[in-house]
Amino acid sequence: MPKVKKIKLKTHKGTKKVLNVRNSGSITVGHPGQRHNTGKKNAASNRKGRSSSPLSKSDANRLKSVTF
Repeated sequence: MPKVKKIKLKTHKGTKKVLNVRNSGSITVGHPGQRHNTGKKNAASNRKGRSSSPLSKSDANRLKSVTF
């Protein structure tokens, strides 16, 4: 019987652009609403939007099966 090649799974590009996997394995995600129209928002919300926050446990478990 000939060997059957396994099909490689492609990376989901939308997920790749939103999430960041650190060396420790933790996943971080940016805050929404920080692309444009930040002039009318107050400085505190703009500052908080610059940092990234860890992905919730439930979302991280759901994404373990996805390759990215």
